[in-house]
Amino acid sequence: MANTSDTSTTTAPPASEESGRNANRSTTPGSEGFKEFIGSGWADRDETLPPAREQAAFAAARRATVSAAFTGVRLIVPAGDMKQRANDTDYPYRAHSAFAHLTGWGSDSEPGAVLVFEPNGDGHTATVYFRERAGRDSEEFYANPAIGEFWIGPRPSLAHVAADLALETRGLEDFDRVLAAVDTSTLVLREADAAITERIDHARIRFAAEEALSTNASDAPFSIEVNGDHDPDAELARVLSELRLVKDEFEVAEMRAAIDATQRGFTEVLEELPRITAEVRGERVIEGVFATRARLDGNDVGYGSIAAAGPHATILHWTRNDGPVVPGDLVLLDAGVERDTYYTADITRTFPVNGTFSAVQRQVYEAVLEAADAAFAVVRPGAIFREVHTAAMEVIARKTAEWGFLPVSAEESLQPENQFHRRYMVHGTSHHLGLDVHDCAQARRSMYMDGVLEAGMVFTIEPGLYFQSDDLTVPAEFRGIGVRIEDDILVTADGAENLSAGIPRTADEVEAWVRGGL
Repeated sequence: MANTSDTSTTTAPPASEESGRNANRSTTPGSEGFKEFIGSGWADRDETLPPAREQAAFAAARRATVSAAFTGVRLIVPAGDMKQRANDTDYPYRAHSAFAHLTGWGSDSEPGAVLVFEPNGDGHTATVYFRERAGRDSEEFYANPAIGEFWIGPRPSLAHVAADLALETRGLEDFDRVLAAVDTSTLVLREADAAITERIDHARIRFAAEEALSTNASDAPFSIEVNGDHDPDAELARVLSELRLVKDEFEVAEMRAAIDATQRGFTEVLEELPRITAEVRGERVIEGVFATRARLDGNDVGYGSIAAAGPHATILHWTRNDGPVVPGDLVLLDAGVERDTYYTADITRTFPVNGTFSAVQRQVYEAVLEAADAAFAVVRPGAIFREVHTAAMEVIARKTAEWGFLPVSAEESLQPENQFHRRYMVHGTSHHLGLDVHDCAQARRSMYMDGVLEAGMVFTIEPGLYFQSDDLTVPAEFRGIGVRIEDDILVTADGAENLSAGIPRTADEVEAWVRGGL
């Protein structure tokens, strides 16, 4: 039963129900006798409250940092709601990463929840608003497929979540009181929930208009334009992004666990190579095997897996994954397991399908590995993030120049006005990693690309070389070869740790790894 929505009663559907799309096929009884019968005869719920989850204390410390940055300002951070896939089916729910970071609520979070920082003296009172489960005597329980427990299973009470997250909780209906109190200084994480953002925009406009009529709103920081740019909102998004640049102890442990699960997934893919090569769409088998491990060990894959065989490996974001896997070709597998806490790995390995690199394949592979190792060598506290990319590019430029692919020398190509070597690697070498696969995306450039590395930062190093099948600037034997090696790196107090070093990296190690699965 794929999200079957027998959504409305034979009389009038419940007011809370999303019923319009399926009312014409409903068979749900609407008699009073049925309502009384289905609403009774249930065992008492277990109301034992859980202890606070491990990440609750870490989330509280993060909230304290945010509170100190916005003294006296109401902050609204929505989790976001379900997103429609087709008619009455939705995509699997995932709360916004900033909401998860500040609450500790991950894959078990409730759609539509909202975190509110209410000013309280020099600090804030933090409250999570969400739609609490309905009683079994309500129509929501059996007739609402979106949130009814008969349809989607047990849902938590306010008291349960309050204990679990060590946070104050209130019913979502009380969020209307927050909206009524919104003033022009109230800030919202705009991208998290478009509907809530629109309501807050209107509330700020209402407040500004009332102030203009009664006193003077000339100093109000909010534009009258609904859904327009609002710099203070952008500042909130920036602070929440930059807060994630340095990972705490809990986050690093979750990253290690995500990487361990990813390693298991990669090994299981290799163990299925006989079946993979036998299928017309073998890339789909790779994708499915890894996805199974992601669901067993975590919440899901952290992003759409790239299972690119043969010339597909030269396509940077190949996620169609519908091609064959042919002995003699390479497979570029870029995938990561996302934990139930939402922390994700992001790892790439490139391997020969038959267990042996050809001479040219090995030549390209070892050049990419040299670039990765050169980038890793510069990682230490005090280094600049962009230096990681620079180190990798020096190797890529040198190798492609040595092979005769560039119209100038490596030194000339590295000049900003040239960059000819980037034809064969157009992407960057590194990005921050954590709750989002491209984490901290709204941080300032001065804190990201030009930022100083600190202990606790986690990011990728992922150089590559990609020679398209129709690229006439390279010899025929190079065409159709794509190689990327990607590892997840932790900056330590005195250097760096390659968190994914346990996954085979050298050409010899990779060949032995593949042969072990054949």
